[in-house]
Parts: sequence; C-alpha cells; structure tokens
Amino acid sequence: MITLKNSQATSTDKPRSLPHVPVLLKEVISGLNIKPDGIYVDLTLGRAGHAKAILEHLPNGLLIGIDRDNEAIKEAKNILSKSKNRYLIRYANFKDIGTILDELNVRKIDGAVMDLGVSSPQFDDPERGFSYRYDARLDMRMDQRQKLTAYDVVNTYSEDELNRIFKEYGEEKYARSIARNIVKVREKNPIVTTFQLVELIKNAKPNRELKKIGHPAKQVFQALRIEVNDELSALKDAIDVMTKRLKPSGRIAIITFHSGEDRIVKSYYKSLSTVVGSRNGPPIDPKNVEKPTFALVTKKPILPTDEEIERNPRAKSAKLRIIERL
Repeated sequence: MITLKNSQATSTDKPRSLPHVPVLLKEVISGLNIKPDGIYVDLTLGRAGHAKAILEHLPNGLLIGIDRDNEAIKEAKNILSKSKNRYLIRYANFKDIGTILDELNVRKIDGAVMDLGVSSPQFDDPERGFSYRYDARLDMRMDQRQKLTAYDVVNTYSEDELNRIFKEYGEEKYARSIARNIVKVREKNPIVTTFQLVELIKNAKPNRELKKIGHPAKQVFQALRIEVNDELSALKDAIDVMTKRLKPSGRIAIITFHSGEDRIVKSYYKSLSTVVGSRNGPPIDPKNVEKPTFALVTKKPILPTDEEIERNPRAKSAKLRIIERL
C-alpha cells in the first residue's frame, strides 16, 4: 500500500478550498444580451456561478446546465434549488450537447456559455489528483465514470506520445527531457502519485528553470489534464453543435485559459464570421456577394481587470470571446 504525504493537509482533513468565483461574470452576462424568455445553455455548469446569474435575467425562459463532474452537479443543484426560475441539469460531457437538446426536444437556443477553467474545488481536492500542490494518486478525471486517468497516461504512453502532449497542450519547453525521464523511471516502478511526478519534472529541468517564478510542473499537469479529459476535441464538437443550433441574434460566450483552447475558439469564430473569396476572380455583382451568418461581438478577447485578478488570481489567464448569429 502506498502512503500519500500531504504537506498542506492531514489525512483526516481536506484542505480548505478557495471559494469558486465565476470568472468575467459581468462581462459574460452583458455579452450574452439575455432575452427574458430565451433558452440558454451553460455547458460547464460547475458550481453554478454563471448559471445563477443567467437565471436572474431569465424570468420566463429556460436554462440547461451540463457538467461531467458529479460533485459539481450536486453542488449546482443545491445552489440553484433556491431559484424559482426554470432550469434543467444534465450529468454529461458538453460534447454531447446535441444529443441532450434532442432528448429535451429543444431545436434552437438563444445563447450559451462555456467556462473552460477547472473549478477551485476540483483543484483543491487532493483526491482528484489535479494539483501539484498535494500528494495524491494521479487521476485528473473530471468524470469519475471514465476509465482513462493521468496514471494511465504517465505509465503507458510512449516517450514520443508524452513529448507531444507536453509540447502541444502544455507548451512545455523541456517536454522531451521530461518524457524521457518518465519512461526511464517507470521501467523500474510505476509512477503513482502527483509528488512523484513533480520530482521527475524537476529533475528533468536545469536549475535556472527551477529558479523562475511559477511552479515547474504547472505546464505538464495542464497537458495531462487536457489529454485525460480529451478537452480540445470535445470543445470543437461542442462549438460545432452550438453554432448550428443558435437562433438569429443568439450569442455564444466562451472563456478559455489555455492558448490551445483560445486558438480553437478564435479560429472557429473567424471561419463563421468571414467569407473567403478570391481577389483575382471575376467581378461579382454586389447583390450576389455572400454574407457571413455570424458576427464577432468581441473583435479582441475580453480580459479580466486588475481588480478581478487581485480578487481571484486564477482569472489571470482568462480570455472571453463572444459571437452572434446574424
């Protein structure tokens, strides 16, 4: 049996979680331009921060909340139980939004929000294995029903596969040396805990890197979380469905925390809001010029203010982009 050491919590007490604070809340609510009788979807319900605020502007409409974390679902139900407004909650992956809407006989929606950050309670629960600050078994599953864990990725992926995800999802400069170190160590014994992995990462980096501000394992842990939960692929699927289901004047607001996520959102929004043509082609009658079906509400991403970052440091890397169907 492996004994897990925790430098910040005893074996009987979980560390106190930072209260979950919804990021860019005012900007999301303003940007959605909520219709009082509309149908809105919160694809990352979490602890219902954005959902609760949406319901306050939705006296005659419907809110559909989705999350793949059962603990978040329980808390969200408790928080929203005091609301007199109409809402439905589904325990599912947001990539399945199309199936969920079909089951609810909802053909079109007036708006949607996605907050792609991991919530504070997830980070601060050592048993979930998301954090490099607590010693726990490598897990990182948002949905505990899922089989693949961070332990599986670390102990079964090839050196090339590990190098790829550390580079692609974590933008880790020392991806190759970290991947090589992991493979070397696991040949003798499996890598079981978060602290074991942290030490391997530190050992693979030069001392000058370890002296820099920020935790040396942050990017690798981020990459593993994205891989375990297939986050980028699910994001593409969800955006595709939401944009097709959106009513005219409906809006989608997406908050990203990682450059890979933001590139996907930015690229998708751009493809919907521009029409590609050839400058060298024959003249086109203005009446026949194709017009885009979407418009960017935010030409550039909305960033948190200094005041918000001071109140909630985890908002620092947040970017909000909003698009509207014409």
